Amino acid sequence: MDGIELAVRDRYAAKALEMASGSACCDDGACCGEGSGGCGEGYSAEELAAVGLTPGQSLGCGNPTLLADLRPGETVLDLGSGAGLDVLLSARRVAPGGHAFGVDMTDEMLDVARANQARAGIANATFLKGTIEALPLDDESVDVVISNCVINLAADKGHVLREVARVLRPGGRVAVADMVAIEDLPESVKRSLDEWAGCVAGTISVEEYARGLRAAGLGDVDIEVTREVHLPGVSGAIASAYIRARKEVTA
Repeated sequence: MDGIELAVRDRYAAKALEMASGSACCDDGACCGEGSGGCGEGYSAEELAAVGLTPGQSLGCGNPTLLADLRPGETVLDLGSGAGLDVLLSARRVAPGGHAFGVDMTDEMLDVARANQARAGIANATFLKGTIEALPLDDESVDVVISNCVINLAADKGHVLREVARVLRPGGRVAVADMVAIEDLPESVKRSLDEWAGCVAGTISVEEYARGLRAAGLGDVDIEVTREVHLPGVSGAIASAYIRARKEVTA
């Protein structure tokens, strides 16, 4: 495990322990990233109540399930599924006949997600241990890949996007909420493991994100910046964004 992955794992293991103890993850003002618009933004009270969760169970920067146009019978994969909110919401939407998978590398988060699933009584969901760079699913096995403020945490985003393309069926969809860079960040910030784990240092530009999606064989790319974030005392800026794409169908 490299330094970036270890920093990310340690941060989210601590967040999971806070959740398990009943502490609200947002009390310190920082979830995925300070001011990133996480902690339940984009979810209705009805959605959260339907799966028995609270805004504090989301460490994301949006609601990717809003983008995905999920349909009964589909198979969905959530990259970095955390406490399981997006997986459980997706499982409800693809029923009957569909299934939602979540992949997370943190044992503590997997424990929280499985406990949330048991309380919600949702059977058509499965949480798997793994990394988003080496997804534990077969080729062309899912219809939709979602993610919420996670891909920016990866050191090699191109590798992640190629894995996304690998597991998607032809014509399959990508619906991601993530953080992007809209103004250059100082090198000192980019080198900070704390800022990387906080969804700041690992952000890339909209243009670079789009190039990575297309290089992985994903087309119909659309990236919508939803909220700019200017970090206190730091030059440069990041933003939350909704990212859509589709796996190209080849003859």
